[in-house]
Amino acid sequence: MTAPLLEIVGLKKHFEIRKGILGRVSAKVYAVDGVSFHIDPGETLGLVGESGCGKSTVGKSILKLVEPTAGTIRLGGTAIENLSRNAMRPHRRDMQVVFQDPYSSLSPRLTAGDIVAEPLTNFGLATGKAARDRTAWLFEKVGLRADQMARYPHEFSGGQRQRLGIARALALQPKLIVADEPVSALDVSVQAQVVNLLMDLQAEFGLSYLFVAHDLAVVEHISHRVAVMYLGKIVEIADRRTIFAQPLHPYTQALLSAAPTPDPRARKTRIVLSGDVPSPINPPSGCRFHTRCPVAEARCRTLEPPILEIAPGHQVACHLHTHATN
Repeated sequence: MTAPLLEIVGLKKHFEIRKGILGRVSAKVYAVDGVSFHIDPGETLGLVGESGCGKSTVGKSILKLVEPTAGTIRLGGTAIENLSRNAMRPHRRDMQVVFQDPYSSLSPRLTAGDIVAEPLTNFGLATGKAARDRTAWLFEKVGLRADQMARYPHEFSGGQRQRLGIARALALQPKLIVADEPVSALDVSVQAQVVNLLMDLQAEFGLSYLFVAHDLAVVEHISHRVAVMYLGKIVEIADRRTIFAQPLHPYTQALLSAAPTPDPRARKTRIVLSGDVPSPINPPSGCRFHTRCPVAEARCRTLEPPILEIAPGHQVACHLHTHATN
């Protein structure tokens, strides 16, 4: 059995809220509160959930763009969660990111060629003609022309800018790319092109993706497995086909029922959740979804359900399904 490329165990990220002249901690935002999953080599794990559930913070914590509060992050079998900045540098070659906004993630002062070549220069992998040749090759791999290297970001369309971001992420030949909603700012037609590009690059280079997204149709298209988050916790993980055909957690069921269906003849029951998402500063006791769950029981208000494997590869955190493991 192949060892996971990335293994996350009990990942937490709590942001402190400080008030007063002395800056004392008055509260905490429980953005990510005990998340565990793994990603195999060449696999795409889709991470979905409502805005504010902690999806992007998971990605940033893995990359150590924000320092995790607790938990274990293993990349290729090596624990990296406590590494210093210098000790982390060699591992950064193996982890890269494609940001959500193709406008603000590119420096307006650098040419497109310099943006893509910058990682090569920073790690001393290529300079001069070798760097230019490598950059031209990267441009062609993402569907851009080498003669566009002298242009500035404002001279590109949104889709082209995101291709620049992908080329920059590819420059160091990483094993893992965290794609933080990489197509949400693009037109629908361009979204399809970028998603297909990511899949083609994965097939060619054996890349692994953590694909953070809102659009369930995109997640279904690109992902091998899907993890569903709610208020800082993962409530369900399964392969793509199982999640979309047989979701078990009430939140997953509600999330999928809200997704538009392209077939006008298709009929499905819309599950409308009452109330708003609770504050991550003061999350509910027990199951965090019980305040909006249409099938909540008394124990859901006091006992937090563990995430259990109820079928091979299918994990759910819900009291309604704990009997399946007993």
